[in-house]
Amino acid sequence: MNHLFTILLFIVPMIILLLTITKMRRSSSKRLPLPPGSLGLPLIGQSFSFFRALKSNTAEKWLDQRTQKYGPISKLTLFGYPIVFISGQAANKFVFTSNNSGIMSNQQNKPARMILGERIMFELVDHDHKRVRDALMSFLKPESLKQYVGKMDAEVKEHLDMFWEGKQQVKVLPLMRTLTFNIICSLLFGFERGPKRDECIDLFQKMVAGFWSVPVNLPFTRYNRSLRATARVRKIVKNIILEKKMQLEKGASSHQDLITCLLSIYNDDNKELITEEEIEDNALLVMGGGYETTSALLTFIIRLLCNNPVVHASVLQEQEEIAKNKPSGESLTWEDLAKMKYTWRVAMETMRLFPPIFGGFRKALKDIEYEGYIIPKGWQIFWVAYKTHMDDSIFLEPSKFDPNRFENQASIPPYSFIPFGGVPRICPGMEYARIETLITIHYLVNRFTWKLIGEDSFSRTLTLEPSNGLPIQITPRKAL
Repeated sequence: MNHLFTILLFIVPMIILLLTITKMRRSSSKRLPLPPGSLGLPLIGQSFSFFRALKSNTAEKWLDQRTQKYGPISKLTLFGYPIVFISGQAANKFVFTSNNSGIMSNQQNKPARMILGERIMFELVDHDHKRVRDALMSFLKPESLKQYVGKMDAEVKEHLDMFWEGKQQVKVLPLMRTLTFNIICSLLFGFERGPKRDECIDLFQKMVAGFWSVPVNLPFTRYNRSLRATARVRKIVKNIILEKKMQLEKGASSHQDLITCLLSIYNDDNKELITEEEIEDNALLVMGGGYETTSALLTFIIRLLCNNPVVHASVLQEQEEIAKNKPSGESLTWEDLAKMKYTWRVAMETMRLFPPIFGGFRKALKDIEYEGYIIPKGWQIFWVAYKTHMDDSIFLEPSKFDPNRFENQASIPPYSFIPFGGVPRICPGMEYARIETLITIHYLVNRFTWKLIGEDSFSRTLTLEPSNGLPIQITPRKAL
């Protein structure tokens, strides 16, 4: 009996080991292949050809050629990382819903992560992501932003008085960047006009230029210039946080701006909900998002209104109706913005045709099986907006500028229109961008008419950039 027991002790583990090895071999033999395509040279891969396509406004064609050659999923190397490119409505849904399943995160590529920091909302997962997102939304939610409409209104009017009034020609994109940056400084950071703000905008432009750069930290590279500018911007933001903290200790209001709001949020244990490091990193994130994307959107609305006089007339009619029912000089209100339905449809159609952000990245947290292929753990997943925005099975005559297609937004299939991402990963700054856009367009169309001058083409870096900044000739409407 003892001998039998000894034999069983020896044989049973051997059988288990053999079964495990057999299972592993079968699993290995059934392992899915990598997506088709070439990774190219290590680190560099297809980065330079993709950059050229962005600059020449042929990135859509560049990716379409990949899709025609390899199908809707393919592998490549961009910005030093192995990438899997996926596209289409199902791909969008997969990207935006997988963050909550623990298989994918919104972690950024190395340049963006080095610039923005490790504690930005997109880098965090699960509880930490929700904690920081909830903190940001305490300021960016509509109920909170209502009280800042007047402040944003004042910034827009001051901007037009300083940079548009009395001019015959202006370059739109640089001015829209100046406007959005000034609103960020005032509304989000309580950073008033002056030499420090002027210095900060120059540094900030160098900082954001490095988001989509090859991560080679050598002198005179875009990445190196961006890192050096980032260090100086961070110093400025640190000082702002310190000043706001001291003001709060002296009894200042917690509703001055984003920084004071974040510093004033405590959890159930009476501890700060968000750390100063997280405030600093996410301040840079909000600055980057609010600066580049909204300025591009405003620029292309102005461009499209030039080329579509019927749409321009409809926008003007809506905005004149709002203006004539207000005393002269009175600021816009939250209720006024709610009446700007057609103007916001124009903005949405602009974002469909010209999404301010070309696409984005996710990181695989584990091996992912997708459409018959394996996406290895640690690889980046690259998605783009235009594939569904320009799909004629979703949007009839997709090349046509038609704001009325958004009259019934419920008719648009989910995960097809994604300038602000998709549920549950909608951009927290969406409402902020809507308010800023509507206020700016209200005053522009009521105060000026304009027409394009010079070349009407554009390229891409991080966002859209029209040739020469979109020069236009402007005429005050009161002089017509």
